[in-house]
Amino acid sequence: MKQYLKVAFILFAICAVSAILLAAVNQITAPYIEYNTMQTTAAALDAVSGGYTQGEHLEGNGDNINYIVPLYDGDELAGYILELSTSGYGGEIVMAASYRLDGTVISSKVMSDDETPGLGKNAEESWYMAMFEGLGGEGRPLPESKNDLADPSVVSGASVTFAGVSSAIRSGSEYVKSLGR
Repeated sequence: MKQYLKVAFILFAICAVSAILLAAVNQITAPYIEYNTMQTTAAALDAVSGGYTQGEHLEGNGDNINYIVPLYDGDELAGYILELSTSGYGGEIVMAASYRLDGTVISSKVMSDDETPGLGKNAEESWYMAMFEGLGGEGRPLPESKNDLADPSVVSGASVTFAGVSSAIRSGSEYVKSLGR
């Protein structure tokens, strides 16, 4: 019995020391991780802003729109940037997309994802997101499936990723339209 207690105490001590070390590492690295996340987000918002001035972050709809950033041309409201969350093949995809007031996509960018390299990861490429630019307004519908694309082969092997990205961008466009001008 003493032998078991001795082994249990040693294992407990190892676990306690490990937990303390992990907590210390977390305390040291957490501010750096938060700073890097803020820098990445700011860079993504700048990339999709279309040259407009960004306003204050507003709360999203609690569904797939995490937050909203109004875009201004001088003092006049020109559109919105939305941070969108959607599901892809590898899990959650978080992206920023900017829209004119009529729901037309200005630009979009994937900020984080766990998609398959060489297939779903293509959503991170500028050519991939360019497929949506200029669509969503009157008479220019956003694609609902890869069959709506001029060349569906560009998303072959990544249909789930495309469906998630396309759905998020479409819902963002509809949300912006619902805000009115």
